[in-house]
Amino acid sequence: MSPRPHPARDNGEPASPGVPLRFGYGTNGLADLRLDDALALLADLGYDGVGLTLDHMHLDPLAPDLAARTRRLAQRLDTLGLDVTVETGARYVLDPRRKHGPSLLDPDPDDRARRVDLLIRAIRVAADLGAHAVHCFSGITPGGTDPDTAWDRLAEALTPVLDAATTVGVPLAVEPEPGHLLATLADFHRLRRTLGDADHLGLTLDIGHCQCLEPLSPADCIRAAAPWLRHVQIEDMRRGIHEHLPFGDGEIDFPPVLAALAATGYQGLTVVELPRHSHAGPHFAGLSLPFLRSAEATTLRSPVPVPSHGDPSATPEGSTP
Repeated sequence: MSPRPHPARDNGEPASPGVPLRFGYGTNGLADLRLDDALALLADLGYDGVGLTLDHMHLDPLAPDLAARTRRLAQRLDTLGLDVTVETGARYVLDPRRKHGPSLLDPDPDDRARRVDLLIRAIRVAADLGAHAVHCFSGITPGGTDPDTAWDRLAEALTPVLDAATTVGVPLAVEPEPGHLLATLADFHRLRRTLGDADHLGLTLDIGHCQCLEPLSPADCIRAAAPWLRHVQIEDMRRGIHEHLPFGDGEIDFPPVLAALAATGYQGLTVVELPRHSHAGPHFAGLSLPFLRSAEATTLRSPVPVPSHGDPSATPEGSTP
C-alpha cells in the first residue's frame, strides 16, 4: 500500500508559519482501550491525529499478518480523518521481563539486532499508514559500558534504520530521554554529526523533558531545535523531576511554548504523552485538547515574531546524568 498524501510530510520540512497546530494523543495513554475504540474516541473529541505506540494490544508489530492489519488500520484512520505518527516506546513488546529491553546499546549484538528489527518494522508500518515520522530513543547505557562504546553502538545500530527510513521517505525522529545515553538536545547533535547529518534523521522533542533538564526554557528549546523538528510530544512537568503530568499539574507556561512551536511552521502532530495516566485515559484525553486549544488561542491574541533558529551549540555537549 502506498503512503497516504499528508500535508505534514513534505519531506519532513516545516510548513509556513501561521498555520494552526495539529494535536494528537498517544495510545500509550489509552492502553486499556481496544485500538479501534481509542481511535474513535480521539476522533469524537476532535483530535487531529494519534501517536500510535506499536504494542501487543495496539497493532502488535511481532504478530502475524502485520501488513494486512496495517492496511486495515490505514483505512480506519482515513475514515476517521486522523493522521498518525508511529512511536516505539512500548515497555515490554520485545522482552516481558525487561522494561524497554533490549535496547540499541545492549552488549549482545543479537539483542541490539532485535531492537533494530523492531524499528525497521515500525518504519514499514509508518510508510503504509502515511505517518509523518517514526519515533525512537537510545536506551540507558548498560552497566560497565563506557560512553564511547555506547555511542559507537548507537550509531552502528541506527545506520540500517536510517537506510530503511530513507528508502521509504519517512523521517526517523530520535527523542532525548532523561536518564538515557541520548538525553539532551546537545546529545542529539552529537549523534547527528556522527551520522553525517543524514537527511532523514530528525528530532522528537518532548516539551516536558525540556522543562525537566534542558538549560534552555521549553520555548527556547523549540527555537533551537526547529531545523530538525520532526515530532513533538507534550505534557506538563516539573524541573528536575521526570514525571509526565496532566496539563496544569506542573510548571510549564504553555502559551509561549505553543507560540514558539507555531512560529517555526511545524505541522507534524503534537502528541499528548501521558502513559502513566492510562487508567483514566479517556478522562485525560477529554481534558487535554481543550486545554491546548485554549493555550493556542492565547498565542493568537498575542502573536510573536518568527524566531531565528538556534545554533546547535546552544546547549552544552554531553548527557545530563
